[in-house]
Amino acid sequence: MYKFYFEKLEVWQNARTLVKDVYIITNKFPEEEKFGLTSQIRRAVLNIAANIAEGFSRKTDKDKARFITISFSTSVEVINFLILSFDLDFINEKEYIELREKTEHITNQLNSLHRKLVA
Repeated sequence: MYKFYFEKLEVWQNARTLVKDVYIITNKFPEEEKFGLTSQIRRAVLNIAANIAEGFSRKTDKDKARFITISFSTSVEVINFLILSFDLDFINEKEYIELREKTEHITNQLNSLHRKLVA
């Protein structure tokens, strides 16, 4: 089976792991949040990985960099949702710190990748 370039990127692999982690955590969210915070954070975390993949299907570094910027912004959105989830007691402090650190690591990787693309 052919392996696309984005699949080889550590940042995409980390984003993929974060998707799984967020899905597992949000399974514990209140049922009434199914179409609220649960849906929002899941869509956002999915879009981190999706934008990396889509960006690396583009031909120019400028296009790739644009999608990496979108992925970075979406990562910050996920951090926002993690803060709110913690504030609402949907996740505990340990879960919050673990997920936030993973997301922050991804933002750092995205920043580095963006700098390489626009250099």
